[in-house]
Amino acid sequence: MGKALLLTALALQAVAPPPKFDSGRAWEHLRQLVAIGPRPAGSPAIEQTRKYIKDQLAAAGLTATEQAWDDQTPVDKVHMVNLIATIPGSRKERIVIAGHYDTKLFREFRFVGASDGASSAAFLLELARALKGRRNPMTIELLFLDGEEARMPDWHGTDNTYGSRHYVEAARHDGSLAALKAFVLIDMIGDRDLDIRRDANSTPWLTNLIWDAAKQKDLDGYFLADTTRVEDDHLPFLAAGVPSVDIIDLDYEQWHTAKDTLDAVSARSLQVVGDVVLAALPQIEAHLTKGIVLTGRRLRSPRPYVVTKVNRRAKRRLVHSSATYRAAH
Repeated sequence: MGKALLLTALALQAVAPPPKFDSGRAWEHLRQLVAIGPRPAGSPAIEQTRKYIKDQLAAAGLTATEQAWDDQTPVDKVHMVNLIATIPGSRKERIVIAGHYDTKLFREFRFVGASDGASSAAFLLELARALKGRRNPMTIELLFLDGEEARMPDWHGTDNTYGSRHYVEAARHDGSLAALKAFVLIDMIGDRDLDIRRDANSTPWLTNLIWDAAKQKDLDGYFLADTTRVEDDHLPFLAAGVPSVDIIDLDYEQWHTAKDTLDAVSARSLQVVGDVVLAALPQIEAHLTKGIVLTGRRLRSPRPYVVTKVNRRAKRRLVHSSATYRAAH
């Protein structure tokens, strides 16, 4: 029975034509999101953003489910909403592909987050269209996360990753965490000069499959062999034992400045990441399906996850072999 399920999954991948990512569509989504303006959690603008996301998912034939809650931050109590779009597969076990859609709250300048906030949401919307018509061996869940950004000026303690932490706790509570087999996080992928480094916190086998796909697509000039260590929305999933990877370009001088605008991002960068993720997806599904069949139990990361400390004035820490870089929050 188990062997038959694996063969069925592989057959689905072999017969169905591969989906194609359209960066032109993704760029239009990014442009529309940036046009809304600053979109911090709890603002009228993020409610407008949610409406746009739900409308676009509906146009692709998908229904967005709202996961709403009120969270106490160091500044105030904020109403937050994760959006979830599910694409059914042959199995109930699921892969979650996620990104945040909120922007950092700045009062001293206008921050529209073209790469940091808009690029990930735009990417997920186009991915939804591409995957909707695909015959998926596993269920795919597209997760638009609220509250990734800290409310205070600095990234510190639990003043960050509100949406991802809430999602994991809700999944623990309703028992759906066991069916979550892998988590792929997309963040800040719009940079015109795209440089994505391997994250040392991420699960090695999952990272390897994505970087191997980039090499096979001759896109390894964008997916670099250098290693960084990143704190982001994948941490709560790693802490829960879910294999996770963060695809992020933090080598971006416009990060958390008024210059994170359309001029700093490109459709080409969205296309690169779209092509790599779609190329890696069948390999990820085959790896997970084989594991489910062989073990009959939930896969776990091959190494224990350890949270690293970051400087209080940094949102995420980048660690390279030659130096340590910190981006001021």
